[in-house]
Amino acid sequence: MTSLFKIVLVAISLALDVFAVSVGVGIRGIPRSLRLRIGAAFACAEVSMNLVGAGLGAVAGRLIGPFAGYVGFVALIGVGVYILWEAREREEEAERLDLARGWGLFLASLSISLDSLGIGFSILYIGVPLGLALAVIAVVSVASTTLGLALGHTLGKRVEDRAEHIAGVVLILTGLIFILNKAFNIG
Repeated sequence: MTSLFKIVLVAISLALDVFAVSVGVGIRGIPRSLRLRIGAAFACAEVSMNLVGAGLGAVAGRLIGPFAGYVGFVALIGVGVYILWEAREREEEAERLDLARGWGLFLASLSISLDSLGIGFSILYIGVPLGLALAVIAVVSVASTTLGLALGHTLGKRVEDRAEHIAGVVLILTGLIFILNKAFNIG
């Protein structure tokens, strides 16, 4: 598995979570002027948390050496499990907050970026330069936000719920694949 394919897989996994929140926001109908602001907020949150996670991963790498990659990939699996758990809780909160502006937008950005903290921890061990990885994550995040907002009204609640579940499962599988690749020195 090529390194670029690995980061695209991680970016898409993150994007599914972002897409799910965007569909939820888009169900109410969002003006075009707010779409760019929401996309930028979500992408900035994703990239920032990946940077924080990468910094923590680098420190862990120095402290625990070759096992740091495994710890990061287990964290990736943990993030997937967390997303699955969070998917059940988010429905009630999304109805109370306006996720398109103010505190609602801030909280939505923070909630979708918490998984990026765990992914950032493992991102250094995927084998892609950090700048390229963050650029791919940002582009895919903005694209999935824009798509989710634009299609939110049409797609409705079913896709929103399924997208978060798919994201959680994909992250768990990605973490397992990365562990197997590292353990058997594949890719």
